[in-house]
Amino acid sequence: MVTESTTPVIYGIKNCDTMKKARAWLEAHDIAYAFHDYRATGIERARLEAWVEEVGWEKLLNRAGTTFRKLSDADKIDMDAGKAVRLMEEQPAMIKRPVLDLGDRRVVGFKPEIYEAAFSA
Repeated sequence: MVTESTTPVIYGIKNCDTMKKARAWLEAHDIAYAFHDYRATGIERARLEAWVEEVGWEKLLNRAGTTFRKLSDADKIDMDAGKAVRLMEEQPAMIKRPVLDLGDRRVVGFKPEIYEAAFSA
């Protein structure tokens, strides 16, 4: 459970529609949060590596997005954790959005029922 002393951090890109929905959900539920725009601020490799360790690169790498689809075939083949981390570090738009950091765990993506469960756990 998220305690009052833990301020969740939501990672993503400011103008992403899914991010807007997630932030609106948090605000509608009076949940204070910090926002980290990794397009503007970047993302540390160590953080990406920790997320990949926790949730898996397959869940974290947004293969449906335009940025990934524009990659060369050479960049898309033989994908593994190391290659995924490198690509996401170089082009943070390839990180699935949002990543909600609750301190003790991360939630990737947004669905109201998943956020509801995360904040009531």
